[in-house]
Order: sequence, then C-alpha cells, then structure tokens
Amino acid sequence: MAPNELDLPNLLRSRLTLVATIAALKGGEILKKGFGTPMNFENKGEGRHNLVTEWDNKAEAAIIESIKAHFPDHAFLAEESGESGGAKGGIQWIIDPLDGTVNFAHKIPTFAVSIAAASQNEILSGVIFNPMLNELFIAEKGNGAFLNGGKLKVTETAILDSAIAATGFPYNVHENPLCCLDHFKAFASMGIPLRRMGSAALDLAYVAAGRFDAFWEVSLRPWDYAAGMLLIKEAGGQFTDFEKKPYSSLKEGPIVASNGILHDQVVKKIKATLENKDAPT
Repeated sequence: MAPNELDLPNLLRSRLTLVATIAALKGGEILKKGFGTPMNFENKGEGRHNLVTEWDNKAEAAIIESIKAHFPDHAFLAEESGESGGAKGGIQWIIDPLDGTVNFAHKIPTFAVSIAAASQNEILSGVIFNPMLNELFIAEKGNGAFLNGGKLKVTETAILDSAIAATGFPYNVHENPLCCLDHFKAFASMGIPLRRMGSAALDLAYVAAGRFDAFWEVSLRPWDYAAGMLLIKEAGGQFTDFEKKPYSSLKEGPIVASNGILHDQVVKKIKATLENKDAPT
C-alpha cells in the first residue's frame, strides 16, 4: 500500500485500542492478585463508602506505565492520580483502574478496569475488562464493539414494561441528589427487573452487550463512562444526559444509556420524577 493510501486515523485508533487492551489486561491481573487478600483501604472523603484501596493505586500505576511505554507524550486523566502528562489538545487517556472498589474491598467479584483514549473530547477507543470473568469489552470508533471477539449489538426491546434496567447511586445517596431514590422507586413500581451492580463501567458494557436494555445514574465522572459510552454507541445504542443531549465534553453529569428504542421512554420517566419532586441543588 502506498503511503498516501494509508488511513492514518484508522491506524491510530487500532494502535490505541491495542495498547488500551494490553494495559487493561495488566491492570486486571493485578486486581485478581489482590482480590480477597487482606488490604488497606480508606475513604476518599467525597461521601460515604467512597473507598480507595492499595490495589486501585497499584493497578493505575501499572496501566499508566504500560501506556507510557508506547505513548510517552500522551496525557492522562485517572481516577486516583488526576490529570498528568502531555499537552492539551493531544490524545488523553481516561482511566478507572478499579471501577467497583466497594465490591472489591468487600470480596464481591463484580468490578472492572476501564480505559478510554480520547482526542478533543471524542472517544476513539475504549476497553472494559472484567478480570474475574475474563470478559474483555472493546470498542473502536467506527469499527464496532466486541466482547471476547464477538460483535456486540444492543437489544431490540421496544416497551419499557418489558425491559430490564440497571442503575447506580452516588456516594451521597442519603441526600437524594437529583431525586435518585425517587427515580429508583418510579422504575421499581413498574415491576420491571432492576439491577444495581456497583460498577457503572460494567453496567454500560452490559447495555452494549444486550444484557440490559437501559441504565441511568444521576452523576458519573468521565473515567466511569468514557469507555462504556463508546461501547454503547458502537453497539447501536444511545447515550445522553437527562435532557437527551449527547455528551460533547468529558464532564461529570447524569447519564441515560439505552438500546436507543427505549431512550425516550426512560428519559420521560426520569423527567416526570424530577418534575414531581423538588430536587436538591
């Protein structure tokens, strides 16, 4: 192939995906080693049970080191160490080394590594790895979403009454921010199955995989959703805020993710709850 025939953006995405996959597998192996062992953990002080363990830090350090070996000039936004690395405007890696720390700390085997690579707030590649089940979710912008090599597609459920949905709660759930408890009650009152996994990354991956029809949460940070957002979009689903607006920047905020067909129904249900309650500011 002649140089002018090379699809450089596509080659870059493929390389980013490969490096993200290698890093996620390394992080996952560290978490498997630490799972179930005596460990030190502390509360980060941002609400109740917002834990960090020594294994969060070990996995994050290994992930960043692995990526830097291939891309030494790239920037990072990681849950534990914050922003670091390269100049603004280039590739930024968004990393959650252990999504589901409370589960991990309490020996509940439901947690994941989440890694995404972004350029100008656009996610190019995303990987979510569940080390306890050896499930590797991979998405690449324009090239689809996959689980252990098999192509992913969201469900075709068209009626909310027939759906299975998932949600999560913020660490200050006792304050009921954005009526999070009222949303849960509204959906539960429909009699549909609801799941609360304790890992937003896995919740989003499960929507992409067709295991859940929809997911919502009142507040997620970029490292919680970046890889999952791409997975859902590439699997044919929809990802917005509570106003049905797509995320154009990597910011903290409310999330609705679905198979797309149900999206209007889920948003309508959430907005009805907000309109009927005085949401805390």
